[in-house]
Amino acid sequence: MKRRILFLLLVIAGCLVPFADNGLAQPLSTTSKKAEKFFMSAVDYYQRGDNERALVDAGRAAEQDPLFAEAYILQGDIYADGRQYDKCIEAYQHAVATNNQFSPTLYNVLANIQLLTGRYSDAKNNFERFLGNRNIPEEKARRAVESIRSCEFAIRCMEHPVPFEPVNLGDSINTAFDEYINYITPDDEMLYFTKKQAKDQQTIDQDQLFEEDFYVSGKTDSVWRKAVNLGPPINTHGNEGALCISPDGKYLFFAACNRDDSYGSCDLYWARKLGDRWTLPENMGPVVNSPTWDSQPSFSSDGKTLYFASKRQGGKGSSDLWYTTLLADGQWSTPVNLGDSINTRFEEMAPFIHPDDQTLYFSSKGHPGMGGLDLYYSRKDAGGRWKRPVNMGYPINTFADEITLVVNARGNLAFISSDKFGGKGKQDIYNFKLYKEAQPLLTTYFKGIVYDVETKDRLEAKFELVDLGSSKVVAESYSDRLTGEFLLVLPSEKNYALNVSKEGYLFYSDNFSLTGNNTRSKPFIKNIPMKQIKIGETVILKNIFFDTDKYTLMEESVTELQKLIRLLQKNPKLKIEISGHTDIEGTAEYNLELSGNRAQTVYEYLIQHGIEKGRLTHAGYGFTRPVDVNSTEQGRANNRRTEFRVVGN
Repeated sequence: MKRRILFLLLVIAGCLVPFADNGLAQPLSTTSKKAEKFFMSAVDYYQRGDNERALVDAGRAAEQDPLFAEAYILQGDIYADGRQYDKCIEAYQHAVATNNQFSPTLYNVLANIQLLTGRYSDAKNNFERFLGNRNIPEEKARRAVESIRSCEFAIRCMEHPVPFEPVNLGDSINTAFDEYINYITPDDEMLYFTKKQAKDQQTIDQDQLFEEDFYVSGKTDSVWRKAVNLGPPINTHGNEGALCISPDGKYLFFAACNRDDSYGSCDLYWARKLGDRWTLPENMGPVVNSPTWDSQPSFSSDGKTLYFASKRQGGKGSSDLWYTTLLADGQWSTPVNLGDSINTRFEEMAPFIHPDDQTLYFSSKGHPGMGGLDLYYSRKDAGGRWKRPVNMGYPINTFADEITLVVNARGNLAFISSDKFGGKGKQDIYNFKLYKEAQPLLTTYFKGIVYDVETKDRLEAKFELVDLGSSKVVAESYSDRLTGEFLLVLPSEKNYALNVSKEGYLFYSDNFSLTGNNTRSKPFIKNIPMKQIKIGETVILKNIFFDTDKYTLMEESVTELQKLIRLLQKNPKLKIEISGHTDIEGTAEYNLELSGNRAQTVYEYLIQHGIEKGRLTHAGYGFTRPVDVNSTEQGRANNRRTEFRVVGN
């Protein structure tokens, strides 16, 4: 905070500098020669950077003349340099009390320091005093009005605090150095964070000798294990920060600064996971990275959208939030600004898109807040646009800067980094129960392994999650090439079709109905058997739907039918039989007719969409070929199905 001119007051207010070349540009407010002598000595020390002696002589000047405003102003400036804001405020208040020529502008300076330190009522009063003066520059008047609104907002927040009980994550995570929260996996089992530590362990307080690396910790019996360095090739001898991982665990994004392959001061990089190792990180290129600062990535559960903060040209303020999309050809789209509902003419930073893909958490100086950077959340409306952000409230937000917040997939637990609660050292990582209004949509996850049903080999396969209500693909992912492992996040309150596909294999179909159910504690753990395209193999089409006792296809069936059409188009020699099946309710004759009609409906749909008749047959089997019991509702539902069987290839 060192200034190269005499007074903080004069920097902010734009007043005439009272001294030039150690001579007076205008008279001082004192007539005491001793006070003036001490004051000029204090100014000289201040200009040379000797704040300790400057304070002594400024104090002596004030002792000689208790109405010497400039002496108090200089004291306030020096205390502000050292972030001793209590003493700074006291000094400026003494200056204001002298009723000197600087008092109108001092009200604004004093109010800003009071706002900075959470003295909202006092700040509001002094902003109003400042606005009561004539000839105030328009920009300063506008800022003062905005600051009054911030004070009023903060006062209301403090009168209505939100639940907030932060819990330190303990010695396995936090140390005497800085720890910054980055990411927690959807199953709550792995925690990733950045540690800023001294390169020389004996120089813990020398910030210029530090290194930033990523660390990871896992859980044993609900307790975090000792965090370990993520290691190469992600960590290097340089600094890495602001990590995020895709919800499926396959892609890692982070920021690094001043590398040989950088396009700007800080660039975004990414790597892919193969087995238990990460590939060598790659710069995301000049389309995503700008000649300025690009950082703080967050990847959506849709498998293709990356949010980040940037100071690039074309933004609304000093830093904005942007997004880029992974295209079908593997390239990234030109970044798009999130727009006026999110970005302001001030700073927006640290986006975190929750796995529900509907709730965005971020920090901002531009929206109504408590002062400095506050934490906010915004949700998408029905048209996919971001709504007006909501301040997360006091005491989550304070007059200090709150920058980063991460929320687990279940939405009930948030993680922050802070130095406000004591802790192990500097910035520590804490978690707290997130109050209901700030929670994202309910989510669960689908986790398992993809394998060849005959050889048991682990397979890399493509996952597509489709919202049956809109027929839109809401998430894409791949199982791991080496291990076959996959993890797919499922936001609740929707019905989904899942299709798993791989070249040379029949696709796998599944269905998740999550409307009206609390699925927070009910993840789906299931392995996926993939069948090679061979005569005799069958696939249950779990996303073909008919109304009860009818054989007209429901609209939600289109996604599955299109998947079947693409399979037939890619394998032009493939011939299949479409078969319909029912449960045991009703007569044999009725069910045989119903199942036959349903099979014929699918058969006709395929023909209408370009599949040759000679490749298709259809049959109804009623309840003669059950795959489950008929004594339970779930069993009967499983028996009501449409299948296809390979009869030629």
